[in-house]
Amino acid sequence: MNKIFEIKDNFYLDGKPFQIISGSIHYFRTVPEYWRDRLEKLVNMGCNTVETYIPWNFHEPQKGEFLWDGMRDICGFIEIAKELGLYMMIRPSPYICSEWEFGGLPAWLLKDRNMRLRCCYKPYLDAVRDYYSVLIPKIAPYQITNGGNIILFQIENEYGYYGNDTAYLEFLRDTMREFGINVPFVTSDGPWNEPVFKSGLVEGVLPTGNFGSAADWQFGQMKKFIGNDKPLMCMEFWNGWFDAWGEEHHVTPPEKANAELEELLKQGSLNFYMFEGGTSFGFMSGRNSGNKTADVTSYDYDAPLTEDGQITEKYRLFKETISKYQPVREIALTTDIKRKSYGKIICSGKADLFSVLEKISDPVSSPYPLTMEDIGQNYGYILYRLKIRDIETVKEIQLENAADRVQCYHNSEYLYTAFGDNIHEKFELSQGEDIPKKAGGIIDLLCENIGRENFGTGLETQRKGILGGVKINDHRHYGFEIFPLPLDEVQLEKIVFDQNCSCDTPAFYRFDFEVQEPCDTFLDTEGFGKGCAFINGFNLGRFWEIGPQKRLYVPAPLLKKGKNTVILFETEGKSASSITLSDTPLLG
Repeated sequence: MNKIFEIKDNFYLDGKPFQIISGSIHYFRTVPEYWRDRLEKLVNMGCNTVETYIPWNFHEPQKGEFLWDGMRDICGFIEIAKELGLYMMIRPSPYICSEWEFGGLPAWLLKDRNMRLRCCYKPYLDAVRDYYSVLIPKIAPYQITNGGNIILFQIENEYGYYGNDTAYLEFLRDTMREFGINVPFVTSDGPWNEPVFKSGLVEGVLPTGNFGSAADWQFGQMKKFIGNDKPLMCMEFWNGWFDAWGEEHHVTPPEKANAELEELLKQGSLNFYMFEGGTSFGFMSGRNSGNKTADVTSYDYDAPLTEDGQITEKYRLFKETISKYQPVREIALTTDIKRKSYGKIICSGKADLFSVLEKISDPVSSPYPLTMEDIGQNYGYILYRLKIRDIETVKEIQLENAADRVQCYHNSEYLYTAFGDNIHEKFELSQGEDIPKKAGGIIDLLCENIGRENFGTGLETQRKGILGGVKINDHRHYGFEIFPLPLDEVQLEKIVFDQNCSCDTPAFYRFDFEVQEPCDTFLDTEGFGKGCAFINGFNLGRFWEIGPQKRLYVPAPLLKKGKNTVILFETEGKSASSITLSDTPLLG
């Protein structure tokens, strides 16, 4: 049955005041077999609405190539929510932030060296329009005005932190209307910063706030900008926080978060960010501006539900508080989810990168370095190979404009790692007669894309690999073989594993094990340095010994009865003879 959702002095559903109590669940961070479980638990905590972003790069990984199945089945997620009686807020803006790779923008946009993002640059607007021409007609039928459950759409995300191109916001608003969106629109920004909040305003769109504390003051600030005749809403109630490699695991005490919730519910509507964080599988964890190491794979967020959907004390307190403001429905949980420890698994095969490189990757030849984006690669690693003339001794190497982390080898022998503050420093390799000279041979530069920035004004600088040149002995070298290493299923299947593996080099490690009952488990890579892990061809994400995340979540649906295979790609030359599958996570 068609309904009407309106924004006046309050939110109104079919003419009756409606307080939105929503929770964020990202369908793209949870395996689809668990969507129903997470949504049922959202209902049981007392929420009447669910919110999700839609990441552009997840659905259009290459220009004109759209994917909508499996974890990308946004329509399936919407339908389950509707079946459970949940309303929805959809945030399909081209940019989402969300500690997600490039803030959801597709990397192929950066193939245009003149690209300008999140503004009225025509090639960018054309790309957005092409995307919306496919996306919006898919989800428009689910609007409440069409008998569906979507009550609100967000046109951009925290735009005030990025720019002030009002014409761009109008373009997004008008393009969504053109393709069939007729429910109300919102934006969201930080209300404590007046220039930021004002820059995100656009006519006909309700501003909402993103914050995690001081609700009374934050809402007071918002009233200054939107007046007293509009409803107040916290679009992102930060009840936890995300983690970055090398930093501490962030925790917000349940009692503190619950006190903030009470303040919010007294004055307006809210969306828990996050209700369940989930996992940034693959290479999709992002990087905040100024953070050299990027975000961890887990997006647990210290949310009311853990990364693997476990109910927490925070959940129980929130449920009790919500029950003071509206009746809490109780529905049966229908998904049987178990944790299990499968124990220690011995390594069954090894292959160092240099021994398999030419078998798994077809090189691109170029006089000068090409970036990942130049050759149509989005994520993973890229290796640059230079052949040094026999008449030249390599004494020093310097990279010009490289990103993000580069490991240098001479004839497969490790020389140094350039990363962070030292990535453009000059590295001296021969400093005396007793030091062996590096004459001739091959220089390999393994570059890792650790995650494009997802927040800040540096989005247009996020090309990966070597953007400038490679200087050896103070002059540029030319004549590159460039090996793409996206480490997708096609590449993994080409690896031939044997027991010959050179020490101190990047390498692949295989672990085979049998499973009788697939259960949730956690991959412990203790003894390995840095890299990424795959289960039955699925990219679980990055690991790094510096923590705080020490185990990767493996949902049961990624396992199968019978033989299973884990593959690790490790870049530091650190390895162990085994891995462990545990029944508990390890954060911090």
